[in-house]
Amino acid sequence: MGDSQANFDEMHDASGATRPAYEDYCRWFDQQDPVLLKRKNAEADESFRRTGITFNVYGEEEAEERLIPFDMVPRVITAGEWRRLTRGIEQRVRALNAFLYDLYHRQEIIRAGRLPERLLRNNDAWLPNMVGMDPPGGIYTHIVGIDLVRTGPDEWYVLEDNARTPSGVSYMLENRETMMAMFPDLFSAVAVEPVSNYPRRLARSLAACAPEKCEGTPNVAVLTPGIYNSAYFEHAFLADQMGAELVEGSDLRVVDGRVQMRCTKGYQPVDVLYRRVDDDYLDPLTFEPDSLLGVPGIMDVYRSGGITIANAPGTGVSDDKAIYSFMPEIVEFYTGEKPLLPNVETWRCSDPDSLAHVLENLSEMVVKEVHGSGGYGMLIGPAASRKELREFRAKLEARPENYIAQPTLALSTCPVFAKSGLAPRHVDLRPFVLVSPEGVDITPGGLTRVALKKGSLVVNSSQGGGTKDTWVLKD
Repeated sequence: MGDSQANFDEMHDASGATRPAYEDYCRWFDQQDPVLLKRKNAEADESFRRTGITFNVYGEEEAEERLIPFDMVPRVITAGEWRRLTRGIEQRVRALNAFLYDLYHRQEIIRAGRLPERLLRNNDAWLPNMVGMDPPGGIYTHIVGIDLVRTGPDEWYVLEDNARTPSGVSYMLENRETMMAMFPDLFSAVAVEPVSNYPRRLARSLAACAPEKCEGTPNVAVLTPGIYNSAYFEHAFLADQMGAELVEGSDLRVVDGRVQMRCTKGYQPVDVLYRRVDDDYLDPLTFEPDSLLGVPGIMDVYRSGGITIANAPGTGVSDDKAIYSFMPEIVEFYTGEKPLLPNVETWRCSDPDSLAHVLENLSEMVVKEVHGSGGYGMLIGPAASRKELREFRAKLEARPENYIAQPTLALSTCPVFAKSGLAPRHVDLRPFVLVSPEGVDITPGGLTRVALKKGSLVVNSSQGGGTKDTWVLKD
């Protein structure tokens, strides 16, 4: 799995022949006028600029807003590959939900000695006030993004789980819309599963999680921190597409034991709140007292069955990278099955033997902060200078429990449209998963992020990555 291994090219095999997934696309591509394609590429950029889609995909709140480049060569996955992937994704998401229920109830996994208790004690996302609380329908993770990387024809690994507030779904939808507007004939030549019904599926899934006190059709609203948040475009886009109200904390108040929103005719109850505000700012009476983004008293209403908060407060505990390293045990503990999708091999630096191994092989490893996200605070050994390696070594020795390390994977490549024609670049994939008492719903496709710099392994938008449309072929 190390860097010495050749990268798996998703479009062409070793002899240069086109793989089955891409046959129809390549046939179409070869018939196109290269000058026209270049013009379309420029138009796509211009269209994204006009729409103003400029947020940073993965909770990179501190980064400045910028346009995330769009690449017009789709990433194609066959129906058979997708079926195998979705089985693994569903197994993992069900295990995550069972794990969160257990952590906030009997903690059987800790009693059984399969997970060290210190992982909760040292976890900022662990919320003691969720202990014993049953969220409506028993669902903690209503919307999940599972980040996957590929290293071979049938080799997919989970890179991380995003159960707090996964973002980027508006890119999945906009990328498809842009492709269909630019190349309508292409979608006649290749039969692709639709993604445009995601907002409808999201609305249905959220409505199925309505709380006990809901009367009639559930009222769903999207809670945004406001226009200065880097993902505001997505919040507004999803609310609009779902036909839900977009609200800020100041539009909501607790009246008669329900969270109610201000309307033209006074106040009306909200049944399901899809919140894009972090736990700490959700309720100034329970968490951060200075927060102006949340709703005073919402946690009391939540406890009394008066509202569903999606995702449930406290779910972020499962995004922790130290917990990630236990996911194979977690999947087995709650499902009784071996994981269908393996983790990337992970060394926990809190363990002295693992730390010794990591320090010895630092120049070949990827080292990540346990609570980090968005590609910040990480070391990519093969690309690091001697000075960076030296500085990171000191950080590891000072606070080993703060880090995990993984081998540098030979990530698969997909072609991008470059000046010289099609050129391979590294990619990852974030499928979007909806969970309700009615079941697990996985949209066919997801967000493919692509490292646009030649040779780069970092696909994060903050580090110069772009996105592309992800196609799942129809049978």
